[in-house]
Amino acid sequence: MTNNFLSRHLGPRQKEIHKMLSFIGIESIEELLTETIPEEIRLKDKLESNTPLSEYQFLKHIQTLSNKNKLYDTYIGLGYHPTITPPVIQRNILENPGWYTAYTPYQAEIAQGRLEALFNFQTMVSDLTGMELANASLLDESTAAAEAMSMIFSLRTREQKKANANKLFVSNRILPQTLEVLNTRATPLGIELVVGSESNIVYNSSYFGAIFQYPGKNGKIINLSSAVRRAKSFNIKTVVSADLLSLTLLEAPGTYGVDAVVGTTQRFGIPLGYGGPHAAFFATKVEYKRSIPGRIIGQTIDLDGNPALRMALQTREQHIKRDRATSNICTAQVLLAVMAGMYGAYHGPDGLKSIAEKIHNDTKELESRLFELGFINKNEYYFDTLKIQCNSKNIEIASESLNINLLHIDNKHVGISLNETSDRDSIDRLVKLFEIETINNNVSLKRTLPDRIPFNSKRETPFMTHKVFNSYHSETSLMRYIKSLERKDLALNHSMISLGSCTMKLNAAAEMLPLSWPQWNSIHPFAPDGQVEGYREMLNELEIELNKVTGFHSTSLQPNSGAQGEYSGLMVIRAYHKDNKDSHRNICLIPSSAHGTNPASAVMAGMKVVVVKTDELGNIDIKDLSDKADKHKDNLAALMITYPSTHGVFESNIKTITDKIHQCGGQVYMDGANMNAQVGLTSPALIGADVCHLNLHKTFAIPHGGGGPGVGPICVAEHLSKYLPDLKVSAAPYGSALACLISYGYIKMLGGDGLTKATEIAILNANYIKKRLEGSYDILYTGVKGRSAHELIIDCRPFRESKIEVVDIAKRLMDYGFHAPTVSFPVAGTMMIEPTESENLEEIDRFCDAMISIRGEINKGNIELLKNAPHTQAMVTSDEWTHPYTRQQAAFPLDFVSSNKLWPSVRRVDEAYGDRNLICSCTPIEAYK
Repeated sequence: MTNNFLSRHLGPRQKEIHKMLSFIGIESIEELLTETIPEEIRLKDKLESNTPLSEYQFLKHIQTLSNKNKLYDTYIGLGYHPTITPPVIQRNILENPGWYTAYTPYQAEIAQGRLEALFNFQTMVSDLTGMELANASLLDESTAAAEAMSMIFSLRTREQKKANANKLFVSNRILPQTLEVLNTRATPLGIELVVGSESNIVYNSSYFGAIFQYPGKNGKIINLSSAVRRAKSFNIKTVVSADLLSLTLLEAPGTYGVDAVVGTTQRFGIPLGYGGPHAAFFATKVEYKRSIPGRIIGQTIDLDGNPALRMALQTREQHIKRDRATSNICTAQVLLAVMAGMYGAYHGPDGLKSIAEKIHNDTKELESRLFELGFINKNEYYFDTLKIQCNSKNIEIASESLNINLLHIDNKHVGISLNETSDRDSIDRLVKLFEIETINNNVSLKRTLPDRIPFNSKRETPFMTHKVFNSYHSETSLMRYIKSLERKDLALNHSMISLGSCTMKLNAAAEMLPLSWPQWNSIHPFAPDGQVEGYREMLNELEIELNKVTGFHSTSLQPNSGAQGEYSGLMVIRAYHKDNKDSHRNICLIPSSAHGTNPASAVMAGMKVVVVKTDELGNIDIKDLSDKADKHKDNLAALMITYPSTHGVFESNIKTITDKIHQCGGQVYMDGANMNAQVGLTSPALIGADVCHLNLHKTFAIPHGGGGPGVGPICVAEHLSKYLPDLKVSAAPYGSALACLISYGYIKMLGGDGLTKATEIAILNANYIKKRLEGSYDILYTGVKGRSAHELIIDCRPFRESKIEVVDIAKRLMDYGFHAPTVSFPVAGTMMIEPTESENLEEIDRFCDAMISIRGEINKGNIELLKNAPHTQAMVTSDEWTHPYTRQQAAFPLDFVSSNKLWPSVRRVDEAYGDRNLICSCTPIEAYK
């Protein structure tokens, strides 16, 4: 049926499936599965699910569900504010697959557009915070604050480490959700949080850091300069969690010598979305450049000496440092950071200041009018938030009747945070609300308010002076700028992105559309339960479906990245052992082939990593695992595994492995990176795991968005389920709840049979590529019967004899219009290829033709052709051509390329030059010397 979503999601048609099976040399998909997946872990029953919905039916369903959410005027604050997404940004970025289907910019030459957008984001953050260096975003404000805590803890002086200085002062004005996440992250690191008033804290040598909220959770602006000065007098590093928009009126914290500034850019045009996804920011001093978490975009030069951008310094540094990494963060909120940066470009510095001034002046007017009614604001200084003394219970009842949400601080106070959407009518409605509790309506109480921005805290330093923030203030100009960047990038709307372990599948339009609906994207994460029935129903049903897929008992949707899911799963295991009086269990076994985030996560969870060998077939070395499990059985906490393995193989001994860990008292954590090969055919519970995380941005169709957003929920067995409610790893109760709509739609429209069929075709596509590339490339690992799972690894190391490295093949693929597969992971000098079930035979054949053609170029000794790749339009059309191959060979190596040519905008980038001359914002290099 043409309205069957499964037929839209799957690439190969039935005739193509038969052709592929014949080419592989088998008669049916079931035969392929029998040769790929060990029989003992095959599911005996079909995956339970409801009847699949068509796209039309799903959109009707999700609209009905959205009507169960109630849209109130929201003034809760606490780091989340209603905002206005400029339509030019909504239409051209948020709703544009050219932006949301792109992958992380590891191949810089075909990612210059989003790299520039992130460069702008970093510049905006650096300017507003007054810091030298900013990263390309983090997950949310609370986890950014936790990362800052970890960073300054690792940066303790030799004397502080020797004295075991482990106390972090936390202002009692910190956002409550940030305090919860700090508590979670501090415990396994041995950090003691001391919460109190910044004016009363008595520092001593046991403190290594202090963190302040600016403005505070209930709106008060503290004397930040004085607070920082006091801490620094004790050689204590300082972190400020700041409202970025307020910094257009408040002096930049960097001018006071703070060590890091963190926060969220949510109010820069990003919808509330019941908590996310939103791009956090992290800014610090350039001297900490090797310790900053996440990604940094830096400027370098290409082969011609022209400026080019790429990810700098610690790009996937946890994959290099592993258990010595400073953070397990390997992602960002790129799509949201791009939007926030464009918001800054659209409004410019004057526009942002104007928005901030309007919010502040509206807040002053509200204070004045409430004062006329006899209500006192307890904040002497504020930006956008009043703390009103009143009978809060009566106000709460009245606010419900008027569809207004306030922050109920205690029985005697409420908080009111105004925002960009507030207007005259908003103020009138708020005043009407308080009229029911009028204390003294006396016109004689009218007064002129004093300045509510402290004189010594007013912004003096300029910000966002670069041309990019002062050029695109009309819709036409911004639309063209956005398009100019989009044309520099390769995304799924151009060609297949066959990244192993990253699962770049179709992000269906029907799954994406509801994200723009206000009934879903305009809900505050701390809205009362009665206002979010639609959200709760959707999220609850998603949890149930994920339980079915994994075979587990319970799910938490809170983690908003895969790495955060890893950490969360290990923290659940940690809590389980502690509850069983086994706190001493702290050894985590991790195969040498594992993602680098695995050992980094284990260390963050307070565990010690013991590496397990892999054999020549890429499987876990059973003897080595058994020996190490026995050696550490009294202290064994967990084994972390990826299944199918990181080498793209269903290990036949998986049950033996998991049984051994359980015999030694440990728990089994399964990394869900390769879940796209499991759904409907086997499950984490069936292989013997106790907990797993799932990458909803991989297996369950949330777009990668150029490197984020993501959702990394954890699913656990029944004996671990009671530890989920206590888990606080993200700012919002349900993490990036808005993005969960996508996976919910994916599951609803595919149904159990469709989910299973998607897995089958993913395995078929991978094995078809394997067969096509055999003879041109060595396949590094296969299963017992010579099959791959949903991905395969080709060995490019033999080409070193021809002076060709794997990176040369990756860059040459750009000339054919393809993004390279995963390069040098999990084995250096290799490529890991995953086609996904969404790619049809024609596209798969084009990719295979390109790979085979490149092998032919190597055989012919066209070394310079590959070394010069990628070839830009400027290079190919230049008057001078001195190369021993033709322009045609360079730019149009196969016929299909000419009909859909994507020109790399820069030549091969010089990574080393950029790291030696670090430039990470739109400022002259002199600023970094």
